[in-house]
Amino acid sequence: MSYLVINGGRKLKGSIANQTAKNSAVAILCACAMVRGKVKLFDVPEIEEVYRIIELLISIGVKVEKLGPGKYILNASGNLNMERIDAEASEKTRSSLLLFGALAAREKKFRLFKSGGCKLGERTVRPHIYALEKFGVKIFSRENYFEIENRHPLSAAKVVMYESGDTATENAVMAAVLARGKTIIKMASANYMVQDLCYFLNKAGAKIKGIGSTTLEIEGVKRLSSVGYYPIMPDPIVGMTYIAAGIVTGSSIVVENCPIDFLELELEKLHRMGQKFEIKNLRKSKNGKFEVADLMIVPSKLNALPDKIECRPYPGLNIDNLPLFVPVVAKAKGRTLLHDWPYENRAVSYMEMQKLGLKITLLDPHRVWVEGPTDFKSNEAICPPILRVAVVLLLGMMAAKGKSILRNTYMIDRGYEDFYETLNRAGADIKIINE
Repeated sequence: MSYLVINGGRKLKGSIANQTAKNSAVAILCACAMVRGKVKLFDVPEIEEVYRIIELLISIGVKVEKLGPGKYILNASGNLNMERIDAEASEKTRSSLLLFGALAAREKKFRLFKSGGCKLGERTVRPHIYALEKFGVKIFSRENYFEIENRHPLSAAKVVMYESGDTATENAVMAAVLARGKTIIKMASANYMVQDLCYFLNKAGAKIKGIGSTTLEIEGVKRLSSVGYYPIMPDPIVGMTYIAAGIVTGSSIVVENCPIDFLELELEKLHRMGQKFEIKNLRKSKNGKFEVADLMIVPSKLNALPDKIECRPYPGLNIDNLPLFVPVVAKAKGRTLLHDWPYENRAVSYMEMQKLGLKITLLDPHRVWVEGPTDFKSNEAICPPILRVAVVLLLGMMAAKGKSILRNTYMIDRGYEDFYETLNRAGADIKIINE
């Protein structure tokens, strides 16, 4: 096991390149199992979550060839063997649930081990089950695994999503793409990873309309075709992480390649708090589907908003970005209410920030008060099993003068590529110590 030693209180400078999207990558990788041919993916983030999905795919018979950093060829044209699925990889990532939909039209019966990922309280699979049963998919929950039985061929359906969840919507989309007839999905998530998956599937021959809206119209096709080139979009959550790093350390930095449509509300909140920034070099992403820009962050004096900050499905403030506001509002003068309604455990885990000097009060399992401005203090902490809260602890330690120690950093490595080295190149002092 390794841990981090952070010598905080240092300013960041220069430019930081944003990475590509974890949540897009894992969905698109799973969707490659739907294509009986070669798929070439580019700009795949080199992170632990991606490695677990690749291990899963290889274990069931998908051929995966790495051409270089972020460049992969996947070929699922051969027969799959679900009996050989990698249980350990499945249990480490909740993204393995994406195989529900990806394999619905291909495998009549298989098991999928119950997954891990972030420990965020009750994370129901009912939205997946309720959506997929409309196509003829039956999912039975056993003690340690799910048992999936698929009616072949799948039938198109009208689906009203029980929850507008990202992963559940992606499962419904993947099932609909190869189901006979026209499917209508209402109350669908329109979030970035759902859009990226839909654009990829369309490039493979799917017929999906309404991308970016909460109503999707999908005409089923018999098969999907090989894809010669598809680059993953930039990650709005990692982009926001670097923005928050600049703010909490009082730094002047440029965060490059931010998907601006998925950060607009976050930036509006920051603007109203007094944060100065400039949006520069607006352009299209490599896959041609998203607006990206470079964000110049300028040191600013912040004031707490009079209104609560809450998250909700897109186009609201991103659910994964809410934790990143904890150290940011701690820099602001006044008291801020953060409402983290989707999860039972995440707001509770924010209390770890008290170790770094934050004046934070837990009101209930979903709401906290944060009183600022904060003089961040160095300390030692263990990352909670929640990716975005783990990285928030690191940001707080970067803002604190003196030496801090952070353990159990696999949680950060699940979603961030070359993260510590990137921050160090920008002026941070983060050392990886191997025990």
